[in-house]
Amino acid sequence: MLFNSPIFILAFLPVTFLVYFFLTRGGLINLSKVWLVFASLFFYGYWNPIYLLLIGASIGVNFTLANRIREAQNKQGYLYTGILFNLGLLGYFKYADFFINNVNAALSTQIPELNVVLPLAISFFTFQQVAYLVDTKNGDCKESNFLSYCLFICFFPQLIAGPIVHHKEMMPQFDEAGKSRIQSRNVMLGLMIFAIGLFKKVVLADALAQYVDPVFHLSLTQEIEFTAAWLGSLAYTFQLYFDFSGYCDMAIGAALLFNIVLPINFNSPYKAVNIQDFWRRWHMTLSRWFRDYVYVKLGGNRVGKLLTLRNVFLTAFVSGIWHGAGWTFVIWGTMHGLAMVVHRLYSDHLSFSLPRWLAWALTFLFVNFAWVVFRAESLTSAMNIYAGMFNVSGVINTQFVEFYHSASHLFSAPRGFESVLGVYWVLGASAIAFWGVNSLVLSEKMAASQAKQWLLGGALSLLFFTTLISLGNKYSAFIYFNF
Repeated sequence: MLFNSPIFILAFLPVTFLVYFFLTRGGLINLSKVWLVFASLFFYGYWNPIYLLLIGASIGVNFTLANRIREAQNKQGYLYTGILFNLGLLGYFKYADFFINNVNAALSTQIPELNVVLPLAISFFTFQQVAYLVDTKNGDCKESNFLSYCLFICFFPQLIAGPIVHHKEMMPQFDEAGKSRIQSRNVMLGLMIFAIGLFKKVVLADALAQYVDPVFHLSLTQEIEFTAAWLGSLAYTFQLYFDFSGYCDMAIGAALLFNIVLPINFNSPYKAVNIQDFWRRWHMTLSRWFRDYVYVKLGGNRVGKLLTLRNVFLTAFVSGIWHGAGWTFVIWGTMHGLAMVVHRLYSDHLSFSLPRWLAWALTFLFVNFAWVVFRAESLTSAMNIYAGMFNVSGVINTQFVEFYHSASHLFSAPRGFESVLGVYWVLGASAIAFWGVNSLVLSEKMAASQAKQWLLGGALSLLFFTTLISLGNKYSAFIYFNF
């Protein structure tokens, strides 16, 4: 089930909300948690019920191992068993066919593919459970209630694509005084943030997609001309931005309806002035996970300058592999790893700093450049787009309009001069991303004044219903659901 689907917005979310607070109002706290777990599993299983067995088995094994870690003297052994179990599960479903294909290519063998379908959310609930095991071993998770653990993993606002939360961040909130009652301020804020996220996804991200898909599809077989290559790459850069930003807003907004505050996961990353700043703003809880469980475990910056650079590179490299099973993701992770190393060398050894505007421009251009290989279905596709982006002669002899006209039969691509609208979509999206107010900041400011609450409430109601009407029966999955 998708956050941007009518069945979620008009049926699942309001029913789950009303039943939950009906139960808490009657003092049935445990039953209300059972209801949230049931609703969350229904939300997850709506895509494919068979994978309820997978998430159920993962929860059962990890909960058992966590209890063994608490009780045993050899905590390290159970921790390593849990990590191997989780990474093995993730490795099978996400990388088995990629490994087989590369073995076949390298050794000229004919090992049949397993044709494994990637289960929804496995990358996220796996990482969350690894963090739980480590926190348990460190003494930060003392609770051993199975119902609370199920809710910690399954809570539907953060289940599919994060944020990746620690147990101590979320679960104590369910038992705080006053959290069992409907809080009008949280409902208002939650609906505000959810409506903004829905608008980002449906109106901005999905509109930009029509200028992305034909470019990347045709790049599989041909070089893309200059203007179309830049429009396609920039359109994807902002499509991904508003797609994931919209998801994060909707997740935080939905959780707030239940009086649960999730950690901020997206903080205007295209305003970053260096690559480290970018990763502090983009998928912040994932970056935190890699920092805590990869970078720090490798020794962080405590092992000398050369090994610190190695740790910086490997952390970004592993992040690339986590995003997908393909050489495009390996290269994307390598690009970001090298950029992080260059930034670290520049920061530590050069005494001057770039003007802020230049540092921002270089960071954004690099991120945009790297997104091409991230989105491309093959290395050939990425190289055809890169070739077009550097084919300066294409500025004079542009076939921009003709390109989109020839691609109009693909993905409902715009025809002829309608494709010029893509430039305005990109310019409008960039204005919002570069200079717009963060949706969470905006909501907090509006909530501080009652007059502003009424004004913004009316505007967002209009925004919400306009977005819902434009949604109709057509809605697309969030991009990060593929990871």
